[in-house]
Amino acid sequence: MSWSDAVRIPADVEQPDRIVWGFTARQVAILAVTGAILYLLYTTLGERLPLAVFAAITLLVAVLGILLGVATHDGVSLDRFLLAALRYHWSAKRLVSTPDVVAPPPAWIVASRAPVPALLKLPARGVAEDGLIDLGPDGIVAIAEVSTVSFALRTPDEQDGLVAAFGRWLNSLSGRVQILVRAERVDLATTIGALEERIPLLPHPALAHAAREHAMFLTDLATRHELLRRQVLLVIREPDVGANGTTAAAARAYRRLAEAARLLGACGLTVRPLDAAAVSALLASCFDPMAPPLPADLLAHPDEVISRGGRR
Repeated sequence: MSWSDAVRIPADVEQPDRIVWGFTARQVAILAVTGAILYLLYTTLGERLPLAVFAAITLLVAVLGILLGVATHDGVSLDRFLLAALRYHWSAKRLVSTPDVVAPPPAWIVASRAPVPALLKLPARGVAEDGLIDLGPDGIVAIAEVSTVSFALRTPDEQDGLVAAFGRWLNSLSGRVQILVRAERVDLATTIGALEERIPLLPHPALAHAAREHAMFLTDLATRHELLRRQVLLVIREPDVGANGTTAAAARAYRRLAEAARLLGACGLTVRPLDAAAVSALLASCFDPMAPPLPADLLAHPDEVISRGGRR
């Protein structure tokens, strides 16, 4: 292929195609509906309203249509953002984990009629002892934490080698894979506590003084700044098919994790599968990413009832 036949590929491969004047099909549809509404207003109200009133109405409709078609909020188009806001407004806010539909209270109860809780539907059925997430009929998910490498500090030849090795892994994929980059809060309390405990055991006063100053530095750093660390997760999903569906899906997920560890090892990356405790903590932190991690004894079991007064 010659240079004249080269085609630019955007970084966002899921970016919708632009078909007319730089607009996507969705934007063209919104603008077309806006134009149709303006034409309908002109044919029905154009001669019945004063010019100033009609101009104000059409200007409002045109501005709303243009904003819905062009504007975005946090990378999401405004029409989708408003639809999500409406769905959230009309959806139930009190959800309970139960396999059956929540029945309304009996008619003879004279208490205030609060909204009936709705059914809480989670995609995950539970976490197995080996760390696999059970999605029920949707299959099995395996999660591994992947280390990082400094790409900018490598020479051009080394960068080409990293890209080639990563490309070999991408070309070898035979199923669904998600690469998730998330930020999580760093708690230095454990590190500072362990450091202070070892200070009296150091063999030289200079080492003890340096360790004490380092502990003070870490304490000041944690007090003045909100410390975050970047975590890269590799999520592999396998469908539950066949007679031995769950067992076969788990075996395929482990085989693909091992293959990813072997191929990504050529890039200097380490792939570490998460165990059951790490996966449970990860799922719990997704509900409140900025909150500190809960101790294992405070996490409820799948069949345990949670009330306002605590677990029971």
